[in-house]
Parts: sequence; C-alpha cells; structure tokens
Amino acid sequence: MPFVPVLHAEWIKIRTLRSQWGALAAILLATAAFSALAAADADDADPLFSVFFGVGFGQIAAVAFGTTAVSSEFRGGALRLTLAAVPDRGRWFAAKATAIALPALAVGLLTGCVTLLVGRAALGTSAPGWAEGVRGAVGCGVHLTLMALFAAGLAAVLRSGVATLSVLIPFLLIVSFVIGDLSGSVADFLPDRAGQVALHSTWDGALGPWSGLGVAAVWTAAALAAGAWSVRRRDA
Repeated sequence: MPFVPVLHAEWIKIRTLRSQWGALAAILLATAAFSALAAADADDADPLFSVFFGVGFGQIAAVAFGTTAVSSEFRGGALRLTLAAVPDRGRWFAAKATAIALPALAVGLLTGCVTLLVGRAALGTSAPGWAEGVRGAVGCGVHLTLMALFAAGLAAVLRSGVATLSVLIPFLLIVSFVIGDLSGSVADFLPDRAGQVALHSTWDGALGPWSGLGVAAVWTAAALAAGAWSVRRRDA
C-alpha cells in the first residue's frame, strides 16, 4: 500500500479517538493557563520565558498524545490487523509518526501564538518584543511536536502507554529539574530542557535557541529510530 493511503488511515485512527482530541486540547489549555498565571506575577529578568512558562506543563499533554497514539496499537491485537493491511512495518511506522507530527505541530503553533498574545497582555509594558515573541511561539510549536514524537518512539519500544508515561512524566516533572540543579550545563542537553532554550530571552548555557531545538530533535530521531527498530524486529 502506498504511503499516502497509510497516512490517511492513521489519521482516521487519531481523529476518531476522543482521548487524542482531549490531549491536543490540553496542550493549548495547560500551556496558556499556566503561562498567564506566571506572566501575571513575573519579574523582568526573562520576560519571554514568563510568557511561555506553561510549556513545561503543556509538554506533558503532548507526551500523552504521542504515547496514546502508538500504545493503542498494542492493545487487543490492533497491530496485527494493521500489519495485515500494511505489511511494510517501516512504512506504517513512518505514517504513524507523520500522523502524530502534523496535528501536534498545528496545535503547538496555535498554542505558541495564543500563549504569546495572552502573555503580552499580562506583562504589559515589560512584554518581549514581537520578533522575540514570534521566535518563542515557533520554538513552542516545534518543541511540543518533538516531545510528542519522542514519546511516540519510546512507546513503540516499551509497547505500553502506562510504562511510557510512568517513565516520562516523572522525568519531566522531577528528574530533569534535579539533574539540572546538580549537574549544571550537562542537563541543558536533556531533550526537554534543550528544546526550551528557545523560550528564553537570554541563556547562559552552551546552547542557543535553534541549537537547543536541534539537540531535542536528535533525541527525538533516536527515539523514533529505536521505535522503528522495535516494530520491525519484534512480533506484533
């Protein structure tokens, strides 16, 4: 089966699951809400990060979206039926990743724009400029997309949504911050922290806005490669 029909089939799976729409909506709501709260009580040290503070919470919803989209294939023999229709496992996994990436990017960019407008309104005269704000909005969208794909790759390896979320959510909420406090610049190369460099007005670490997103993209590519290898090598 050609790639486009496979992609269409995977998109149908995603848009017909309420949990997927709920996760996408949570990306926008969590990011905008927590960003508005942070911006209302922010100082002038890093106005751009004050605007996009909620991304740390929105990325959890992005992880849930990517995880659920893949882990649903490993319940009830769904993957066996899928592979009966699409025997080329690599093509199927590429279509699955694309079907996750496109809505995640669309919602991520929308989230970035809404969060920027809300944050600028809350900060008033201390708000970041439009050029810097647009960079943050784009970085927000790309970062959220990369986190969704990173989770999708890990879910394909672990073959379980519960296991994937049990690893990633504590990592994002606790481990990353602890490592960051203890190890300094080494933690800047973790996927969640590297991707969020683009959301800061200034950054003292080794990475810049786009190199940080590049590091996050390398982590995501590695997770997807591991997921593709797992799908190819292991029984459905």
